[in-house]
Amino acid sequence: MPTLSSLSTIWQTVKEIDLEPLRLEALSGARLAVVGAPGSGRKTLVHQLRRDPAHPGMEEVDTPVLVLDLEAADLVANADLIVLLLDPRKQDFTREAELSRQWADQGRRVLVVINKFDLSTPIYVLKGWIDWKTRRVVDGSVLDVKFLHGKFAAAVIDLMPDKLLTLGRYFPLLRVPIARHIINDTCFTNAAYSLSTGLAEIVPVLNIPLTVTDMIVLTKNQAFMAYKLGLTIGFSTQWRDYLAEFGSVLGSGFIWRQVARMLIGLVPLWGILPKVAVAYAGTFVVGNAILQWYLTGRQISKLQMRELYARSFGRGQEVARSLFARFHLPRLGSRRKRRALPASPAGKACPSCGRTNAADATYCQYCGRGLGEANLAPPPPV
Repeated sequence: MPTLSSLSTIWQTVKEIDLEPLRLEALSGARLAVVGAPGSGRKTLVHQLRRDPAHPGMEEVDTPVLVLDLEAADLVANADLIVLLLDPRKQDFTREAELSRQWADQGRRVLVVINKFDLSTPIYVLKGWIDWKTRRVVDGSVLDVKFLHGKFAAAVIDLMPDKLLTLGRYFPLLRVPIARHIINDTCFTNAAYSLSTGLAEIVPVLNIPLTVTDMIVLTKNQAFMAYKLGLTIGFSTQWRDYLAEFGSVLGSGFIWRQVARMLIGLVPLWGILPKVAVAYAGTFVVGNAILQWYLTGRQISKLQMRELYARSFGRGQEVARSLFARFHLPRLGSRRKRRALPASPAGKACPSCGRTNAADATYCQYCGRGLGEANLAPPPPV
């Protein structure tokens, strides 16, 4: 169990983190341009971006979005992302194709959305976009929240990985998908770090005090995640507010990491797998506890936390096995004996203990006796 002094050291480390770049990123804003022909669903998509389906009673935000007709598409100016809407009921997409090629040649980030007004209608238009130099094309109804939270949000995240905090903060539709992306990314990061330190702990020659480092790094990653989630969902930009609201959740994650550390000592080498799973699951619970607070306005109970941890531990085990397999280490239960390295023919055999030493050695590294000719005979009796 963590002592009060060790926990205090962890929080001191967290407070020393420079969070200003994250705050500035979240407040920087993102310029979106929605381009399409009249009737393609431009205003509907903008309306959807400005509201959060998880909070239907929340007032729609007034984040500015540039809405343009095809003929005014040159006004996209410095938009960070251009969303090109297509109406599949049209027959001629010459202008859309021209714009797509033009933006692609300029290195712009473009997302093509084929707005399906009738979900049962097959979209034959998709085949024509293969040669349009467009990186991402998605199809679905802009009225369908499942589509917007799924394929649409995934495409935006993929195209704008450097703008996730500000996208979530100013476009409520994207908050939950981006939050889940941040949680999953941090879970994988902590799992990979836990594996690397676990492997290092079983290599005696490294002699690194990883137990303390492990606690600090994993806690720091979770603290970063908590702050990123808060910024994404529109919470305070002041870190001290997070200590009051989420401090107990991060503390729980800290305790799980103590359990993970002990597994190495209990089961050397093979204890790495559950250690990685614990790091993954503990981070997953911390992140989802914060997300659930945003969705419901309530802290999850200890029972809910344990249930969430139990479910995520299985996923953590899968991630651990996947990561562990990349190192090509021997399988559990392998009895293969290691072949002894042949003795160097140029080495010196100790006349006292018989072990081989380096050719230029003067004293035996095992028993400390000299390796000179005088030592070949046993010492005289007293």
